[in-house]
Amino acid sequence: MAPSFDNESSLFNFVVRDGNGVKGIVDSGISKVPQAYIQPPAEQINKKNVTKCEIAPIDLSRLDGPHHDEVVHQIVRTAETLGFFQVVNHGVPLELLESLKQTAHNFFGLPAERKAVYRKEVSPSPLVKYGTSFVPEKEKALEWKDYISMAYTNDAEALQQWPVECRDDALQYLKTSHDMVMKLLQALMGNLGVELDDSKMDAFIGKKMVNMNFYPTCPNPELTVGVGRHSDMGTLTILLQDGIGGLYVKVPEDADMENKGEWVEIPPIPGAIVINVGDMLQILSNGRYKSAEHRVRTTSTKSRVSIPIFVSPQATQKIAPLPRAVEKDGVARYREFVFSDYMNNFFGNAHDGKKSLEFAKAN
Repeated sequence: MAPSFDNESSLFNFVVRDGNGVKGIVDSGISKVPQAYIQPPAEQINKKNVTKCEIAPIDLSRLDGPHHDEVVHQIVRTAETLGFFQVVNHGVPLELLESLKQTAHNFFGLPAERKAVYRKEVSPSPLVKYGTSFVPEKEKALEWKDYISMAYTNDAEALQQWPVECRDDALQYLKTSHDMVMKLLQALMGNLGVELDDSKMDAFIGKKMVNMNFYPTCPNPELTVGVGRHSDMGTLTILLQDGIGGLYVKVPEDADMENKGEWVEIPPIPGAIVINVGDMLQILSNGRYKSAEHRVRTTSTKSRVSIPIFVSPQATQKIAPLPRAVEKDGVARYREFVFSDYMNNFFGNAHDGKKSLEFAKAN
């Protein structure tokens, strides 16, 4: 007999405080989604009339040859319109991508008490946090997701402090994707007239974090969301999704492409990695590049995993539109701020589309 989760405080304690997560609810044998997870109708995802995003993946191996300028143009064009694209021949070993997905399933398959040691309140390491939803304390409806988050400082601390069950694959993923991140940023910044030396690069990508997200099967996927509408706060997000699908991106109203204002699905492509523009890149480019508003649906058939790397500035870094971008546009669309203040605002509120960018708008 499945326990009753109609009482919100007992549900919150079971899921959040005791570290059982959404997986714990599903494992208890529920037949319907608890009330706390039912989204308002406007946020529910109807997958019946979905358009798939048909943009072909970008072959990064072609950057090193006669097609360099053409590939840079592809990267720039998608960053200026949708803010989301997929890449192949990216330099991350394909067997590592497969291993990462299995490792994520293995971690979330652990007993609740093994995962719960990394809850924010009790974690033995400030680098590691296990949680559920996004900001459960602030949300009107919870998100159908559990996650483990691993902040990177250096190899030694990662090996010492990240969970032993996933640290090796997660660290390899971070390290083998570094060249790809550098190439993408060089293309995007070069287009803005900015040459990147190491000190500048650190300002844009000095902070890195690997997450493993777990979306358990859901008895009523049409009522819930895996992740609500939001854009990522950092510079770039590098995302490995499995073959199940469910990632949706909103085409901006002003985009020079079809399906303006609609949600399109980013279909899984075997061996590809998804890249999306974050808020910091939108601000640095003075609005030229678009941070992508996206969300994730749940599914009733199989549990889904995704593994993002969030690449951001250091917390103490001052952020403002790059002078070359402002010069070109004649006006700064965003004010200067310290990245840690933006982070605190971002994590202090429930997901709400691209509202987080209002924090940085110029007066």
